[in-house]
Amino acid sequence: MSHSTTRRNVLRGTVATAALAATAATPTTEAYAAPHGGGTGPTIGILLYDGYSLLDPTGPAEVLSRLPDATVTMIAEKRGAVRTDTGDVAVVAERSIAEVDRLDVLLVPGAGNRGTIAAMNNQALLRWIRTMHRHTQWTTSVCTGSIVLAAAGLLDGREATTYWASADYLQSTFDVTYLPQRYVRSGKIITAAGVSAGMDMALYLASLIADDDTAKAIQLAVEYDPRPPFDSGNATDASPRLKERALRLLAASQV
Repeated sequence: MSHSTTRRNVLRGTVATAALAATAATPTTEAYAAPHGGGTGPTIGILLYDGYSLLDPTGPAEVLSRLPDATVTMIAEKRGAVRTDTGDVAVVAERSIAEVDRLDVLLVPGAGNRGTIAAMNNQALLRWIRTMHRHTQWTTSVCTGSIVLAAAGLLDGREATTYWASADYLQSTFDVTYLPQRYVRSGKIITAAGVSAGMDMALYLASLIADDDTAKAIQLAVEYDPRPPFDSGNATDASPRLKERALRLLAASQV
């Protein structure tokens, strides 16, 4: 027996055999949505800017790219690689903001202090966010991305969430009511709490765009069944010492 193995064969099992055999007969061009608006489903744009946190855009992208016929595109001020807050990793933006004039879904990730402050003072980015928001079905954020949305004037008078350490800043600086929840919907705006909460928000968004069954199937497809080794992820239960340590680790890892 040959040891060469295709992805289809790896995934094939007792339950999946029939379904995968059926899809195998479908031409590749029909099985996958063409990039950059070629699909018949929603056009989803994820904004990248210098210093974003890696999981903020990529976690939701993993979920939302599984929506039937959806198109997910990374967008930045300029095409090319955009580095994270640690500087160790870059994600490629395939489109510039000048090339995108309408989206069904906009997602704005969060960042460390440097990235968030720069983004919320970048008038070109804020204008583009406002322009996109006029026509989106859903405008979303992860972590301190909600602060960027607030700086663009999109959260005035709304309820929202953000990274736990930025909650006071969001609420005291802008006309926003902070809710300590994994994600918060206010009209067509959905904000997620810190980093990993973007996965929860994306699954909720998938249920709104498609349906609950599709969102559940995506959750199973990516095997999102989190069981962390420690029960320390909720800031409301964390001690001041642990919070201080967490923020020190973040600061030390950022460039």
